[in-house]
Amino acid sequence: MFQSASEPRAPARTLIREGTTVDAMVTALSEEIVSGDWPPGTRLSARSIAERFGVSRTPVREAFGHLFAMGLVERRPNRGVVTACISESQLLSMFEAMAELEAACAGLCAQRMTLEERHALVTLHDASRGLAEQPDSAAYTGFNDEFHSRLYAGSRSDYLIELTRTTRTRLAPFRHTQFRVSHRPERSFAEHAAIVEAIVAGDAREAAEAARRHVLSVGSVSREFVETHARHRPHQEDAT
Repeated sequence: MFQSASEPRAPARTLIREGTTVDAMVTALSEEIVSGDWPPGTRLSARSIAERFGVSRTPVREAFGHLFAMGLVERRPNRGVVTACISESQLLSMFEAMAELEAACAGLCAQRMTLEERHALVTLHDASRGLAEQPDSAAYTGFNDEFHSRLYAGSRSDYLIELTRTTRTRLAPFRHTQFRVSHRPERSFAEHAAIVEAIVAGDAREAAEAARRHVLSVGSVSREFVETHARHRPHQEDAT
């Protein structure tokens, strides 16, 4: 996503079966944009993308709306939908905000989660140990989303949950890049362990601090991944 010089290299495109859902298209396109397959300023052709995914242009336009809400694309006069440029400082500020929101959730979890909910969180976390050690990170990525959703729900603060989920949606494609970095799932598991331990102990301050450290760690890994891949992608005039 960062604007930078690059060397020629063809972007890899995921092949999606016919009948792809809007969510699946958003996931595929957002990950490609974040990974640098479509550098800032690349025009996204609704026709070409519809042909690629085997759908009509209507769901493609809907997918563009989600990408726009995530800040990954923008609409320009006479050019249509193009990929946006998110600066490193802007991405850092979003992760800082996410860290504070999740810290607040974790702190409230330590105060408000029932004994049954704490036991369920421990069970969920323990079950992820094997996933963190697998070469394919897809399963751990799904667990990770569930783990953080449990922290939001455990805060029992409706407005905080709404804000946190909205910010997570905006950062989702960036957060998911972390698991494409070697050994990141294992480190994530260890960071989760610190959060769980503090919540079970009822230590709100340490739970908040552990969650804050975790999200800032995610941000650091994700920004490094995005910046590194941006250096190795060519500028594309049209995503066809």
